[in-house]
Amino acid sequence: MTTSTQKIEANRKNAKKSTGPKNTSLVRLNAIKHGLLSKDTVIQSESKKELQELGKRLRMELAPQGELEIILVDRIVSSIWRMKRAIRVERDYIQAEFNDCKYNYNDNEREDIEAWNNVATKELGNTNTWLNLTRYETAIERQIYKALHELMRIQSAHKGDKPLLPLAVDVDVSKD
Repeated sequence: MTTSTQKIEANRKNAKKSTGPKNTSLVRLNAIKHGLLSKDTVIQSESKKELQELGKRLRMELAPQGELEIILVDRIVSSIWRMKRAIRVERDYIQAEFNDCKYNYNDNEREDIEAWNNVATKELGNTNTWLNLTRYETAIERQIYKALHELMRIQSAHKGDKPLLPLAVDVDVSKD
């Protein structure tokens, strides 16, 4: 199917009307609203010193040898830092939802638990924000385990042990 000359000309005319974003300062920080997709490991409200201390502890514990192992440990450190951020974001989101829900709370703990169950099922489970948070958290967790598993494979090979199997193994089940 070909596009008509009239349609192409109309598209060009409409494209000339577009001026792009009016005020990019309003949207330039959208990507770091929660920081889970930020290119930078440390965002505004976080402490670079705490990240460095986490890195030192994990380097001592994981004892990387060589450049590749150091890169994998750095990946683990960065991912764990992001996981901690995801947990904070999740906690803050849940707290905000809990505070905003329309239920009558009192000192009765049983009613608080029932109210929380209502919030969790009705308010959190049906929102894109909640689904996105859990998706980001799952992806970050996978990054941690993937890097950790690869580090363990390399370290066991250096020791002369039989390396662990990779996380994913290709299996051919076709019958030739």
